[in-house]
Amino acid sequence: MARKTKQDASITRQLIIDAAREVFAVRGVSRTTLEHIATKAGVTRGAVYWHFENKSQLFNAMREQVLLPIIDRMEDKQLDNLNTDPLTALENALKDTIAGLETCSITRQTFEIMMTKCEYVEDLSLALETTIMNCQSIVEKYEVTYTRAQKLGLISPKLSPAELAIDTHMFFGGLLHLWVKDFKGTHIRAIANTVIEAHMQLRRI
Repeated sequence: MARKTKQDASITRQLIIDAAREVFAVRGVSRTTLEHIATKAGVTRGAVYWHFENKSQLFNAMREQVLLPIIDRMEDKQLDNLNTDPLTALENALKDTIAGLETCSITRQTFEIMMTKCEYVEDLSLALETTIMNCQSIVEKYEVTYTRAQKLGLISPKLSPAELAIDTHMFFGGLLHLWVKDFKGTHIRAIANTVIEAHMQLRRI
């Protein structure tokens, strides 16, 4: 019986997290209350409090269930592919990031919340600091890739790999920010891969 109770608690906890994601996506994080989430999940507010002390803790639980593009990860296997030139590898990694958002609704919805439905103030300020630190590691991977490309003569020796890395990070972050807002998929989402190809082509000698 205890095992069943523990399993039921785990199911309820996940139900609450899923409900929070849905409500955050519609109302935004700041305008969402635990009452809203409880109603969406079909549980009492007491059940929500039993699993989560506050909304910030629930937000973090939702956040921890996915690996978000350009925040948590970059496709290392793509970047480390020695059978592909570094610029093509980076281009493929950026395209794979877009594909990942297109194919996984939970990742896409969480990314949309992080990018457009959240104010990083008070208890959520730590989430922003963590995001900035994670982004720095992504920039460093870009820089390594551009350094390899420069050694292979694929980009001008006058260019700085470090500056190119920051430029790509800003470009791709902006692209993704617009991508998540293009809900109908008729503008940015339709041309994302073409824009990525153009960005990388501008770097080649």
